[in-house]
Amino acid sequence: MRPLFLRPWLGGLVTAFGPLSASRNKVVSRAAAVPHLHYLRKTMHYQTEQRGHPHSTDYRIYFKTPGGKYISPFHDIPLIAESEQDNDVPAKKTKRDHEVLYNMVVEVPRWSNAKLEIATKEPLNPVKQDVKKGKLRYVANIFPHKGYIWNYGALPQTWEDPNHKDKDTSCCGDNDPLDVCDIGAQVCSPGQVIQVKVLGILAMIDEGEMDWKVIAINANDPDAKNLNSIEDVRKSRPGHLEATVDWFRKYKVPDGKPENQFGFNGQFKDKDFAIEVIKSTHEHWKALVHSQTNAAGIECKNLSCCDSPFRFSDDEAKVVVQSAPVFGSPYSVSPEVDKWHFV
Repeated sequence: MRPLFLRPWLGGLVTAFGPLSASRNKVVSRAAAVPHLHYLRKTMHYQTEQRGHPHSTDYRIYFKTPGGKYISPFHDIPLIAESEQDNDVPAKKTKRDHEVLYNMVVEVPRWSNAKLEIATKEPLNPVKQDVKKGKLRYVANIFPHKGYIWNYGALPQTWEDPNHKDKDTSCCGDNDPLDVCDIGAQVCSPGQVIQVKVLGILAMIDEGEMDWKVIAINANDPDAKNLNSIEDVRKSRPGHLEATVDWFRKYKVPDGKPENQFGFNGQFKDKDFAIEVIKSTHEHWKALVHSQTNAAGIECKNLSCCDSPFRFSDDEAKVVVQSAPVFGSPYSVSPEVDKWHFV
């Protein structure tokens, strides 16, 4: 058992913006003090509940509202964060006040290896560890990188439709929510919901499927006010974007897979392009939860989507969680996970 890998699990529940509590299985989410006031937003502070044993196939992270109602992070957390208001009066209109921020569900903390992801084919879509050929999946350390090199997660209420062919790459979607790389300084926790500022996007092609990677920064990061485009990232963080392409190109090679390919010759597209991709995948998600397209095995049960035929009750949601194994101690992780790979 290795403390480095277990640190994100110790809080039990994670907060939207605050630090982890000493409590092992419950934390009340709260907003942290932020110096850049023009990025403050009213937002739902989600709670999470762990079930099963971390580093096991039965481990799950379920999501709840502050009132304790279980929800789907895929379908019930809004894509766009609400704008700040004071006594129901909109804040003064400035360009910065109207920076659109998006909710990001963090699946994998930076520097960690466990391939956690939203379980799109399970009721309530909890976060779980991916399994390949009966084994838990851990991404390899590709020298000089340690695990994931950003906080990695997904934009809720987006879906890369496997029936939709991208006009630029002629590839169809990978049947998952849109992936996000948060380049902020904070190392987040699995299940944490943060608000991010979109900066650009990378068109990765994974075994023939379109797998967009949104580049964003936590809106509460000290650098957020200075990073407004993918070019700002390139200028202020030399080598970061190149390392991102290199990581995505090679991370499956140690598993015997070929290098991933990219659209646009591996060049990042700008913020406006990224937002159009987000809008498109949000529309595909809408069609999904309203049964207007082939669900492709996706579990669409939700508690908040108006007119969705997949709505279910609070009691039904409770049954889903209560039927899962109770939370237990983390299992040990093979030392192989720490191995360096030179590819």
